[in-house]
Amino acid sequence: MNSLYPKGKVILAGAGPGDPELITLKAERYLGKADVVLTDRLVSEVILQEHVRPGAEIIYVGKQCRRGISTPQKTINQLLVEFALEGKLVVRLKGGDVSIFSNIMDELEVLKANDIPYEIIPAVTAALGAAAYAGIPLTARGYSTAVRFLTFYKNDIVSDAYWVELAATNDTLVFYMSSETLPLVIKKLQANNISREKLIAVAEQATTPMQKIHISGFDDFEEKMAGKLFLSPSIIIIGKVVALHEQFAWINNSDSMDYYFKPLVAKLSNITKKEKAEKNVSRA
Repeated sequence: MNSLYPKGKVILAGAGPGDPELITLKAERYLGKADVVLTDRLVSEVILQEHVRPGAEIIYVGKQCRRGISTPQKTINQLLVEFALEGKLVVRLKGGDVSIFSNIMDELEVLKANDIPYEIIPAVTAALGAAAYAGIPLTARGYSTAVRFLTFYKNDIVSDAYWVELAATNDTLVFYMSSETLPLVIKKLQANNISREKLIAVAEQATTPMQKIHISGFDDFEEKMAGKLFLSPSIIIIGKVVALHEQFAWINNSDSMDYYFKPLVAKLSNITKKEKAEKNVSRA
């Protein structure tokens, strides 16, 4: 037990979008003290290897959208509570920023219900990392004065009325978890007469050595991007600012077809404390 936290504590921390050097000093400091680290799939192995305290327990609780091999949120909640009530310092490490399109509400609610102390540590979210590493200033003067973070992984998330607004706005649009539905995103925006001055960027595995940036307009989207399967994670940026990529790109596209974050290959459901050693668990 970590004597500094006799009642147990949970740190909800972001690891950044991929590049291990983008983790914050505060998150790094807590990883160096933690008894247990519960980590997402979209966390660089370099962070786990270099910053987690020797002897700490690392538990992989990855999720993968629309696949039946993800760790159930209920299991993650149970592990957070069990370890904290044992008096341990637990770091719940999430890819990107901890509060942007994550399940932080579920985890906060269970921590509050069990009177477990916690901290929330922000990080570089995927939209900011992808845009910076693509040379696309999201609110560049003269191009955009605002940015919207959205997701569209199923058809009923965005209303018809909101598509009208999204097509008309000059705000930069950033879509998370939407690469598989990108053709429908383009169709919806085209149907609502989005300006042909705006461009589309797909940042594939952004901030990693496997980064690729794909650019098209609305008129040549079918020719350049239709049918492409983008490796996870991918971020979509839509707006006039995308035109700045050609001028300010500072990283060449990778030739690699490999995943930086390996896909989940085994079902991780129903993990109990006695089963941890047999369910994709390692010790640092």
